[in-house]
Amino acid sequence: MARELESSRKGVAKGSAKSAVIFVHGYGADGADLLGLADPLAPHLPDTAFFAPNAPERCTNNPFGYQWFPIPWLDGSSEEAARAGMVAAIDDLNAFVDKVLADEGLEPGALALVGFSQGTMMSLHIAPRRAKPLACLVGFSGRLLNPELLEAETVSRPPVLLIHGDADEMVPVQSLPEAADALVKAGFETYAHVSKGTGHGIAPDGLSLALGFLSDKLPG
Repeated sequence: MARELESSRKGVAKGSAKSAVIFVHGYGADGADLLGLADPLAPHLPDTAFFAPNAPERCTNNPFGYQWFPIPWLDGSSEEAARAGMVAAIDDLNAFVDKVLADEGLEPGALALVGFSQGTMMSLHIAPRRAKPLACLVGFSGRLLNPELLEAETVSRPPVLLIHGDADEMVPVQSLPEAADALVKAGFETYAHVSKGTGHGIAPDGLSLALGFLSDKLPG
């Protein structure tokens, strides 16, 4: 059974949203870390509700933050624990998406996922495997896990924008073309951007592109 994820909400008043954005945070962070992005985005997406759930587990390496699943080379966990953690977190995140759609009275095509790092890995995994396509997916500084499985396991194809810093010290920038190639091969409308001189973070140029993409793909 899926664990219920805690999230704050920003944006338009409940009951009046025409679209929703769910921010999916990285390893060791929390929802509040990304929900702040709603502030610069909301004026340009006036009919949108914004959510940023905390991942289901406290982070092994940072007890103040959360993780979607353990990362063996960072926290010394086993590959089995990482796999099991991800399988459980996939159910949790899918259930959260379903709850937002139900609570806000929206169709899947009115909801976007915006991931960062481990949150991008989660988003790139669940979005193609959902029964109905979401509006779109923006992935910052992440990677596509098990790219060899994507084509066979794809059920729906939301448009995807991948953004990565070329000075990323945590997730190599090479992860971007690897993910983009697999997405294109599997038939996804795919866009990519490399932020020059940017490390493991979100730069203004990337955020501006993400806003344009969300504005274009979300209804309202």
